[in-house]
Amino acid sequence: MSDKLCFASDYMEGAHPAILKRMLETNLEHTAGYGMDPYSESAREKIRAACRAPEADVFFLVGGTQTNATVIDALLRPWQGVVAAETGHIATHEAGAIEFGGHKVLTLPQREGKLSAADVAGCVDAWRRDDNREHTVMPGMVYISQPTEYGTLYSLSELEALSAVCREAGIPLYLDGARLAYALATPSNDAALPDIARLCDAFYIGGTKCGALLGEAVVFPRRGTAPHFFTLVKQHGALLAKGRVAGIQFDTLFTDGLYDAIGKSAIAAADRIRRALDEKGYAQAIPSPTNQIFVVLSPEKAKALSRRVEMGFWENLGDGRVVMRLATSWATTDGDVDGLIQAL
Repeated sequence: MSDKLCFASDYMEGAHPAILKRMLETNLEHTAGYGMDPYSESAREKIRAACRAPEADVFFLVGGTQTNATVIDALLRPWQGVVAAETGHIATHEAGAIEFGGHKVLTLPQREGKLSAADVAGCVDAWRRDDNREHTVMPGMVYISQPTEYGTLYSLSELEALSAVCREAGIPLYLDGARLAYALATPSNDAALPDIARLCDAFYIGGTKCGALLGEAVVFPRRGTAPHFFTLVKQHGALLAKGRVAGIQFDTLFTDGLYDAIGKSAIAAADRIRRALDEKGYAQAIPSPTNQIFVVLSPEKAKALSRRVEMGFWENLGDGRVVMRLATSWATTDGDVDGLIQAL
């Protein structure tokens, strides 16, 4: 076990103690499998209430990549592709999982990690105007994440604009919420969970990076959006036989505001780090307000700091400097942050 301070990512710990306690309490119970147990149903009802979407279909899958691949496969026809920012997670860090499933990722330029409604509308319009469109991949849905790969946020007005473009085009809008707890907890965020349910055709509530041992909760706000989705989940290897493992976790996360609370603690820790970086004269590459912090370092400074702190490499800059990522999580303590600030 490393004695370094761990800020490399937000899923390096196990699970929130409240989840482990509930898992232990229910460990020897016998329940139906595949999410047909009472804990999973209770979690679904709590998620529907939080989203203000009483008719929503809710499914529990094992992880983020499996979730993205399964939802995208469910919503696209064979001749269609998914539109995403060139920095989008499905276009960069999922090892070609979407293409492996038979669908092309159609990338568009990004601004601070975000797609613009105008660019999406232009992409759809260009395909429709192309006399050779039957020889090309049709844009069949739009993928975004909240927060983005750069830790930035879509504002409510930006989400409304994207939703309007997608509905005008007759294509679904899908939101990857792997780090959704941290987006919802950011003071500058103005897009609440019911807004996401109202504006998106599908989204998922992240568990793996947000306090759960594993698992993500897929929400289709309008019932019947993805017929036979359960079967497709199984085909994609994303279904837990012991479905209550996910159900108990999300039932716990959506009890007494735990999902909101763990997001707030991570953001508070990240904000302390950002203030310290500013005070000590460090440059930040991306204006992220969430739990991911992107600090610019010389190679020498990065090497020295890495002796005491686990960080994630992000990119090389053209001037020889590097961008390293620091990520807080639900498990980050005040002592962790104190130690990092001292190391800085």
